[in-house]
Amino acid sequence: MFGLFRARAPRVPTKHFDISHGGETYRVALKRVATARRFTLRVRAATRDVVLTLPPRGSLVAAREFATRHAAWIGARLARLPHPVGLAAEAFVPLRGVEHRIVHCPHRRGAAWTETSPTGELLLCVAGDAAHLDRRVRDFLKKQAKLDLSAAVARHTATLGMAVRTIGLRDTTSRWGSCSASGALNFCWRLIMAPPFVLDYLAAHEVAHLAHLDHSPRFWAVAHRLSPDVDRAEAWLKAHGASLHRVAARSRA
Repeated sequence: MFGLFRARAPRVPTKHFDISHGGETYRVALKRVATARRFTLRVRAATRDVVLTLPPRGSLVAAREFATRHAAWIGARLARLPHPVGLAAEAFVPLRGVEHRIVHCPHRRGAAWTETSPTGELLLCVAGDAAHLDRRVRDFLKKQAKLDLSAAVARHTATLGMAVRTIGLRDTTSRWGSCSASGALNFCWRLIMAPPFVLDYLAAHEVAHLAHLDHSPRFWAVAHRLSPDVDRAEAWLKAHGASLHRVAARSRA
């Protein structure tokens, strides 16, 4: 009798599906959210992918139909994303808001450094084997980010008479910085590619959270006290923030 019944295989949740439009195929990642009441689509610039949010009991058939109806919109949004830039020789990478041309210098000593050419062009020079060029440029940018952010955080914490626990770097896609309840600050290393006033504002923003771990009027009062560029930096990030993710952009699923 027991042999008459087979145990059902556990249901594997669907994580994505593909839709086609105009000769292109787009992968749509699925995200069920407990508070969602309808389908919503997002094209994320940082990860260059498509996410469909649906209610907990949303139908996958209906979700696919919804995405298919908006396939032209998906294609248009993806096409408008900043063109990705690889960390390769002759590519241009912004450093503190200024474009630098990557130059491979295989026979020179060192790892990576900046210099100015005889014609006045700004260069980011990389020594060693070409196979390590991508990593060395990335490491250089992260090192510069840590230096600039540490200096900015030290200046702003001194103004408030407060101390920071740690400063970390990440490659975040949804937030440029964060402050934990324990006082640890984390920043996206890509901020080193933005103009200095943007990086300084983000440092001030997170330091202000050491005083007020919210976005209350008291928090914004501290943020404005620390940075004179709150509105200017917020406007820059809104207009150009996505471009920071085009460098060594993540491949679309």
